[in-house]
Amino acid sequence: MNRPNPRVLAVLVAAALAYLPGSAAAQDKPNIVLIFIDNFGWGEPGFNGGGIIRGTETPRLDRLADEGLRLTNFNVEVQCTPSRAALMTGRYAFRTGNASVPIGSGVYGLVQWEITMAEALSDVGYATGMFGKWHLGRTVGRFPTDQGFDEWFGIPNSTDEAAWRTLEGYDESVAGPPDVVESRKGQQPTTIRPYDLEYRPLIDREITERAIEFMDRNAAANNPFFVYLPYTATHYPVMPHPDYDGKTGNGRWADLLHQVDEHTGMLLDAVDELGIRENTIFIFTSDNGPEGLPTGSSNIMAQTGYPGTAGPFRGTLFTGLEGGLRVPFLVRWPGNIPAGTSSDEIVHAMDLFPTLVQIAGGEVPDDRVIDGVDQTDFLLGAQETSNREGFVVYVGSQVFAVKWRNWKVHFKEMDNVFGSVVQYDMPRVYNLLTDPGENENVLFPHTWVPQGAVPLLQRHLASLQQYPPILPGAPDPYQPPRR
Repeated sequence: MNRPNPRVLAVLVAAALAYLPGSAAAQDKPNIVLIFIDNFGWGEPGFNGGGIIRGTETPRLDRLADEGLRLTNFNVEVQCTPSRAALMTGRYAFRTGNASVPIGSGVYGLVQWEITMAEALSDVGYATGMFGKWHLGRTVGRFPTDQGFDEWFGIPNSTDEAAWRTLEGYDESVAGPPDVVESRKGQQPTTIRPYDLEYRPLIDREITERAIEFMDRNAAANNPFFVYLPYTATHYPVMPHPDYDGKTGNGRWADLLHQVDEHTGMLLDAVDELGIRENTIFIFTSDNGPEGLPTGSSNIMAQTGYPGTAGPFRGTLFTGLEGGLRVPFLVRWPGNIPAGTSSDEIVHAMDLFPTLVQIAGGEVPDDRVIDGVDQTDFLLGAQETSNREGFVVYVGSQVFAVKWRNWKVHFKEMDNVFGSVVQYDMPRVYNLLTDPGENENVLFPHTWVPQGAVPLLQRHLASLQQYPPILPGAPDPYQPPRR
């Protein structure tokens, strides 16, 4: 099937937006603020039934939900690295060689052949700033400022590394101590300070303040901007900023949830104060479901972690269950996205790449498989249904399931990050509407469901044959094999 020309699509979308009442498209390209919380379960915020029952109200997030669109069936990949790879490229992480969180000191991350959301937006005049956790490469050529971001402040890898210096037996000659770094496009990152348990509670405040300064600077220069905020909260170790530590009286987790709400509020206030509310797409979401860490032991993870909640859904990160896949999602664009709306239609984080790039007037690459689908009409309320019926569920490099409409077809399962994989001779089928916890196998009498879901997997596997995935740790320069 012939693909539509992305330039033509961009022009058509821009023209359509220009005739919407109050549309920012008539002014200039919309700014984009994308918050990507770490290990934040579906059931945490008040707008999804959490909030006060988790120890603190979340008034700023709840107000944001009232001002925009809430998606209750927004899905991600179930580990930090693959989720970020899918978000940035619009492609299954398995295609990019980033299907799993890296273990060890080898080269990993995105090859420079990949085109990130930041690169596509930069190409059409956006100032691009990232503030927070990258986790898509920690070697020369694979930092955010090598992948389309003009500037970056944050950490290359994961927040659990902040505890390394305190661990008995830690040998920094084997795994170098983690640092907070800063970089500009065309430069190598410079170390700002150690990333340790002293700074762990402080980093997200600085991330927020630096993001606001970036917005202020570019709004004054009348530059459209893309701000990517992959916070270190709420990843273990759970250590709220001193301003919030003890504030709720309900423990560290509630304090950190309060912090997340107020940091989001600081960013929303900055957008208002800069006078760019009507021309800013503001997104709040998460990279995967809750951690589900062990409790009741002397392990440092038990002391400084918290199991989190996915609400009615079973599972945690690192599982193919709904608790790992579904995360909170809010998007606000006044005058364009209808306020106070919600939908349970399936959307995947991969879809944000083509959607945001098209809205910005950029080009979606046509020389590679883009698994994300353009959801512009759906988000703007021009249609009630998503442009996606389902997707393949990976856990690492293994296919665990296919999610299709209101059904899940599981070939493998794992209850939590510490569990064992169970492989089924006959697939298990769950009705997600009547059984969101995925507890009752209804393959019989619903043997018709795999006939709808499995062809999606077959098409995906066929595409991997035609366009082989990049191998983990592939070196640069990378060129795909000729077809």
